[in-house]
Amino acid sequence: MRYEIPDLAPGEHLEHEIEIEKSRFITWTAFVPDPASFEVLLTRAREAHPNASHHCTAYIAGAPGEQNAIGFSDDGEPGGTAGRPMYQALEGSGMGQVGCVVIRYFGGTKLGTGGLVRAYTQAVVKALERLPRRAFVERRPLTVRVDFAGEAIAREWFATQDARVEGADYAGDGVTLDVAWPRERDADLSELTSRLKGRLTRLDAST
Repeated sequence: MRYEIPDLAPGEHLEHEIEIEKSRFITWTAFVPDPASFEVLLTRAREAHPNASHHCTAYIAGAPGEQNAIGFSDDGEPGGTAGRPMYQALEGSGMGQVGCVVIRYFGGTKLGTGGLVRAYTQAVVKALERLPRRAFVERRPLTVRVDFAGEAIAREWFATQDARVEGADYAGDGVTLDVAWPRERDADLSELTSRLKGRLTRLDAST
């Protein structure tokens, strides 16, 4: 499966701020590959803004449509006015492995439930518009053994298949290659086997 994720380093976040009726809404958006990463983001946001009125949250720590590693919180705002709209904005973006904290400083004017929903939604949508993105490809491990003469051919062929060679173990009879294969496609190695005239052994399970 291919989808977009934030093009941010672990521990890095993008900050964006809007003002609505004198309330400040500061959005921190980050790459969130797992729930623990999001907890780190939330802790940092609270430490940076200890006097804020609210630290509302939403994250999808997996692929778009993920139903397990997700979360959202209103953090004291009226139920359903912050966390869920934020989550729906993330979900609507089609991104995965993404999370955000919206830090609110109350400006003295109550927005009402509808106004809060619009404000928190806008805070996330505007932040996502500025967020750098990159493609993410889900992968599964594939292990093959080739002779020394076939290593360069194998590496070149895997590159044409968008498969990454992530490790190589050299022995007296050849080399074992650890490959990250795109999960969205079956690992059909018949073409490579033909190029190597059968001098290829697949060591992992074929499923």
